[in-house]
Amino acid sequence: MAIPNGGSGWVFEASGLKKEYDDGQVQALRGVDFRIQPGEFVAIVGPSGSGKSTLLQMLGALDHPSAGTLRYRGASLQERADLASYRAREIGFIFQAFHLLPVFTALENVQIPMFGTYRSVSEREHRAIELLKAVGLETRLHHFPAKLSGGERQRVAIARSLANGASVLLADEPTGNLDSENADLILDLIAGLRREQNFTLILVTHDRGIARQATRIIEMKDGRIVSDALNKGPT
Repeated sequence: MAIPNGGSGWVFEASGLKKEYDDGQVQALRGVDFRIQPGEFVAIVGPSGSGKSTLLQMLGALDHPSAGTLRYRGASLQERADLASYRAREIGFIFQAFHLLPVFTALENVQIPMFGTYRSVSEREHRAIELLKAVGLETRLHHFPAKLSGGERQRVAIARSLANGASVLLADEPTGNLDSENADLILDLIAGLRREQNFTLILVTHDRGIARQATRIIEMKDGRIVSDALNKGPT
């Protein structure tokens, strides 16, 4: 298995990572090992039930492993007491289903992760406007989700995921609810933002065409990593 050797300073390090459900009857992860460097664009591919979304949830501290160790920048996530702060400040999430609040405008939805931070009301609004401009929605700031297309809603979700300056962006089938044209546009947008802002991007997909845009592809099957290789395609 090819694991990039970056010396010290890994973003994530997993060793023997396992996840069981129903008293061990369901084994979602069966001993997963990998390391991810800062700034990488990693695609995790595999069929339904392969464990790829479970692994992404582990990285985002939305779930915890049954066994093994998972470290973020050298510190164990299992032993971290402030997981809510970790999710809010270190990790950005993009999901297939957008998860926008329908009673809030695009501008308000992007500000939600900033509630409870040090930013003032005016700072939150300014930050949200700048992010929506970055994803091409400067003319849609005050539209509610119901008035936005699927592609536009996913752009709002991308802007929201970057609201607190996350250093890691976790994307779970982010183009799954979009037509092929919008899917390509969203993927190009996410990849472009990664290059500009140098965050680590970890994207789960069943689409190998999307995976080929990544700099590294991890393939999973039956809860295990069966392939982990650098991609010589896009950077």
